[in-house]
Parts: sequence; structure tokens; C-alpha cells
Amino acid sequence: MIGQVSVPFATAVVGYDLFSQEKWNIASQPRVLRGIAVTGSAAAGDCEVELYVGMRLVTNIFNTAVGFATRDHVQPLAGNFVPPGTKISCIVKTAPGTNPIQVV
Repeated sequence: MIGQVSVPFATAVVGYDLFSQEKWNIASQPRVLRGIAVTGSAAAGDCEVELYVGMRLVTNIFNTAVGFATRDHVQPLAGNFVPPGTKISCIVKTAPGTNPIQVV
């Protein structure tokens, strides 16, 4: 796991980078993204985010459940390579209705 965040719904507005306050969004060593979990908000499917490596869109994903993210919520990715110094971003496309949004 590279990292996890919990962002209040009032902060997670459209266009906000959920990883912007995290030190791990840029690293000096190469990394590989193997999965992502998005949970929280008022109902499953009411919040959508876009995952980027640098400027490249990796995937769009909706929150799959309310509450905290666990291993059961992780959606597999294709082992996306993240070169050293490249930023990982998670941009809100559809804002959560209520409650924090969790990303692992």
C-alpha cells in the first residue's frame, strides 16, 4: 500500500486532489499501483474520482461502499508503473454527498 486518506466531504469538492496534502504522492523511488479502494460518502456510487500518474489518467472509480475502506473494497489495477519523482493524484470528479471519502 502506498498510502491512504480520509478527506471531509466539505473539502472534497469537484476538482480537488485528495492526495494533495500527502507526502507520499511524490517519491524518489519507483512505485507500482496494483489497486485502489474508494469508500465513504452517503451511498455507494455517489462519488467518482479520477486516478492519475503524472498527467496520465489511470482509471475512473466510484465509491463502492460507505464507511472505511478495507482489502475487500480494493479494485485491481494493471500494475501501473510510477517513475521516481512522478506525482500520483486522485481528483474528485463527482463530489461526495455527505461523510468523509476514504481512498486506499
